[in-house]
Amino acid sequence: MSYSPRRVPDPPIISRGSESSASGDGIDAPAADDESGTPAANGAMIRPAVRRHLIIAAGILAAIAAAGYLFATRSSLPVASLPAAAGPGTAATAVHTTYPERKTFAREVEALGTVRANESVDITAKVADRVVAIHFEEGQQVRKGQLLVELESSEPRADLAAAEAAAGDSRSQYRRSQELYATQALSEAQLDQLRAALQANEARAVAARSRLEDRRIIAPFAGRVGLRNVSLGGLVSPGQIITTLDDLSIVKLDFSVPELFMAVLQPGLTIEARSTAYPGEIFTGRVASVATRLDPISRSIGIRALIDNRDDRLRPGMFMNLKLVREEGAALLIPEGAIVPEDSRHFVFVVDEGRVYKRQVEIGRRRPGEVEILQGLTPQDQIVTDGTLNVHDGARVRVEADAGGPDAGTEVLLDALGERPGPGAT
Repeated sequence: MSYSPRRVPDPPIISRGSESSASGDGIDAPAADDESGTPAANGAMIRPAVRRHLIIAAGILAAIAAAGYLFATRSSLPVASLPAAAGPGTAATAVHTTYPERKTFAREVEALGTVRANESVDITAKVADRVVAIHFEEGQQVRKGQLLVELESSEPRADLAAAEAAAGDSRSQYRRSQELYATQALSEAQLDQLRAALQANEARAVAARSRLEDRRIIAPFAGRVGLRNVSLGGLVSPGQIITTLDDLSIVKLDFSVPELFMAVLQPGLTIEARSTAYPGEIFTGRVASVATRLDPISRSIGIRALIDNRDDRLRPGMFMNLKLVREEGAALLIPEGAIVPEDSRHFVFVVDEGRVYKRQVEIGRRRPGEVEILQGLTPQDQIVTDGTLNVHDGARVRVEADAGGPDAGTEVLLDALGERPGPGAT
């Protein structure tokens, strides 16, 4: 970048006469011309610093004028149109309240149970052999001791015959030896040997008879047989399931309840059970026994009830909804909407002298619309039922009439909009 030398103007030549004349008239000579100056109205030049000061002064005057206008406009508004200041004077929140009541509450416990047969067993073979006869039909009712299946028994029968023959011979020898021993013709030691031989042969006969009985499979109790899993002439092995046998005249209903109800459980309590297989029907039974141990994981206790099933409609494995009914008793109840849950804890808002205070409670059983209070409230405590979402601990409240009035949320909304009808409105 090149710079050109600044030209300095020549000073004006003023004559002595002219100087005195100008001074005498009181007229100032025009200022020298400057590149950064601004010509004034009278021809004088205004420097940059003076110009900035004028601009700042003009801005300050404009701000003062705007603030004065806003203040005058705000002061002319009615007081009701201004927002309410937060603090102790904030309007109270409208809520609905009630008192805990002691009511009759039947001690009912609902649970889910599984049906089991009164007696149940898998019919199996003890030995490996071929099936030679089947003496039952699938689903048949059989009596105790009835023959169900026969296996091949030729060899066991022969063994039994040999064992019984040997036992008979030993029995005859021992009888004759007793006569000889009485006449001193036989020593006592010889008699003892004959007695031992007799006992051994009799034991062999018993064992042979037992092996023969293993070929005859009989019903251990009266009941109904299930599906047959073997065929005539088939080979069965030890432990193989031939069929099932269930005593269904009485069925067991096994279920569990929380340990909370352990104190009221006892044999003889009535149960009412329902099954989806028979809609609308109720099966009545009684508690037969209560387990001696609780499940350490679920903290529940097992219960077994018995239900009469002579009509043979309930089958093992069925799923049933049941209700355990105990005598009625008094309980302290509050509306379910008054409970404020937080994690595993439960709270209510108690009204005291125009304010609400959060209080923890312990709840018990439930029924539609009501909750039992075990600890934390008394019948004299006034609690919030509607409006719990609009209040907090220590908040000011206004109790509204419960009968026919809108809920607390509607009341607050009407207050905010200024549309609440006056006391004399219809």
